[in-house]
Amino acid sequence: MHHADGKNLYEFWGDSITQLLAQHVRASGSPVLVNLASNEYFKSVRPQLLNVDIVTPQFRDLKNGQYKMISFFAKKARGLMARYIIEEGLNTPEGLKDFTGEGYYFSAAQSQEGQWVFLRDAPQ
Repeated sequence: MHHADGKNLYEFWGDSITQLLAQHVRASGSPVLVNLASNEYFKSVRPQLLNVDIVTPQFRDLKNGQYKMISFFAKKARGLMARYIIEEGLNTPEGLKDFTGEGYYFSAAQSQEGQWVFLRDAPQ
């Protein structure tokens, strides 16, 4: 149900995006959803209604001695990872840990459950 008078994007979409995602997750039979949407877009999803584990890769670049999320680079990296999933035919999230596109590498130390962190020491 769309809310034409919604005050923002999230009210406008209501639960419709979540319901559609839930249908696709059920149809796929997968117990895991890999979230490669931006934080802004994913706010329009209600993850607790999906009844599935969600893995959200995060991409951080070394800047001034610290790893930070730089949206310009992270956006490109999310696209590269989506392509990697398709080209490698991945059907379990574990395969994501082998992703090394554009110099990113999986960091078990920085990751936590559901938030998988990929670091890069220098743009390539």
